[in-house]
Amino acid sequence: MSQALVVDDDRTVLEMVRRSLEKMNVDVIMAGTADEAMDAIRESSPEVVLLDIMLPSVSGLDVFREIHKLDRRLPVVFITSSSESNVAIEAMQLGAFDYLAKPLDLPKLNQLVQKAIETRRLMNIPVALPVGDTKASKGDQFVGRSPQMLEVFKSIGRVAAENVNVLIRGESGTGKELVARAIYQHSPRSKDSFMAVNCAALTETLLESELFGYEKGAFTGADRQRIGKFEQCNGGTIFLDEVGDMSQLTQGKVLRLLQEQRFERVGGNKTIETDVRIIAATNRNLEEMVKAGLFREDLFYRLNGMTISLPPLRERGDDIALLVEHYLNEACFEMGRTETEGVSSEALEMMIQYPWPGNVRELQSVVRQSLLKSTSPIIVPSFLPDELSRRFSTQAVPSEPQADINGDDSPLSDLRLFVDQRLAEQSTDLYSETLEAMERYLLTRVLNETSGNQTRAAEILGITRGKIRDRIAQFGISLEKTVSIDEN
Repeated sequence: MSQALVVDDDRTVLEMVRRSLEKMNVDVIMAGTADEAMDAIRESSPEVVLLDIMLPSVSGLDVFREIHKLDRRLPVVFITSSSESNVAIEAMQLGAFDYLAKPLDLPKLNQLVQKAIETRRLMNIPVALPVGDTKASKGDQFVGRSPQMLEVFKSIGRVAAENVNVLIRGESGTGKELVARAIYQHSPRSKDSFMAVNCAALTETLLESELFGYEKGAFTGADRQRIGKFEQCNGGTIFLDEVGDMSQLTQGKVLRLLQEQRFERVGGNKTIETDVRIIAATNRNLEEMVKAGLFREDLFYRLNGMTISLPPLRERGDDIALLVEHYLNEACFEMGRTETEGVSSEALEMMIQYPWPGNVRELQSVVRQSLLKSTSPIIVPSFLPDELSRRFSTQAVPSEPQADINGDDSPLSDLRLFVDQRLAEQSTDLYSETLEAMERYLLTRVLNETSGNQTRAAEILGITRGKIRDRIAQFGISLEKTVSIDEN
């Protein structure tokens, strides 16, 4: 019988995983601390370890390092509730077998454990080697735990330490430069320079000068020698963004640099040697450009040491809520908006359904615009930019209550109609929608009673006048139409 060690300080997780794996005829050892885990490995020799990244008083990454000292062939799968990308990147860079985020997908976990056990078995079979020797800091923050982004994090972790060129592919706004920086910051070159060049933003002449530098007198206006990025970044990493926009002439020079790690400045004949790693990015189909003769095939293969494909935001539905929360917190901190509490379920649903042609960059802009427009602690649909809110029809709400609440216009009859209508429309957020409708009715009714006197309304409701003002703005209540505005 195969054996797995599960290390987590959450007893519920331990029991859930144990029951799931035992159905696969896998014997499970459970440990709640790092010391218990290390003792179990020494005594029982499990074939796979499922390791929580956040253990009491110690990082799972540190435990992993100790496990590797004992047995580098033991597959370790990290499990965590964290959505921060650096956890996945560091885990994969250290040599983790794989990475799973909570809440755990048990079928996927079972499949992964089976794969790890088989890998362990194969690694313990002696391998006949060919004759001769063969060689096989924190990055910027990503947000996401969708399967697509977890694959991106894993790829970064795998390729960062390898001295190979990387091609990052994805639509504009998906975060290609962020991936490039993450690779750099997790690489052995992280103590040296990282420089980014946008190939689409410069003319052929300017791009050539930017990359290779030039000698004094090389062209009109070249009144002094200039060092280019390839020379300046010796030992470091260069990020060539929108590499598909590079001219044929510049492509040829970059190809030679990749082949020989040497070049000449524009207008010069002195050969300069350099050692740079290139990370390139594009939103274009380079294979089609190669077929059309617009991009050099040999350069394409040189750049494409490994490909990392970034998904568009519209395919990352699970991540949108996390991204909204992240960028809202970020913007609130920058603007000093301590009173902001979050985003309403209706506004969030609109953002989840929106196709995001500008991807993450557009979402970040929308969150900041909405915060600037907001006049209440909760960001509601009316605060979203017009281009987004225009795509969605306004949801039905109960009619505005009148001062006379007797008869058919009573709150009870309004509420019945509202609930029936939302049920017919198959609402998935009826609880919060109904509470909002009731709060709207209550506020409007009391303002009618006080002839618009907000101070008196606050006293009756037992809330602050500031909250009254916030709710008036949030619900779009018109004092001129609904109540008197006499505050005296």
